[in-house]
Amino acid sequence: MLKKTVTIGMANGLDANEIAVLVQKSCKYSASVHLQIGTKKVNAKSIMGMLNICEAKGTEITLICDGSDEEKALNDIAAYIESGK
Repeated sequence: MLKKTVTIGMANGLDANEIAVLVQKSCKYSASVHLQIGTKKVNAKSIMGMLNICEAKGTEITLICDGSDEEKALNDIAAYIESGK
């Protein structure tokens, strides 16, 4: 299991459009992918769960990946969250 704290870099924060892209990115990997904000932990492959965590630019979140391709998933998703691209 790998964890990394990242800061949301998207201009509009983590809103519905960015969440949709993040879910698609997460689903490309066999590793489980979760986002944790405070005590709330959400499956990043679940669009319904992710829509409950819309957060503003600059918010710190913890990305947690666990599985055979966890390092690749962690790096790809962290880069997306931090850059918004």
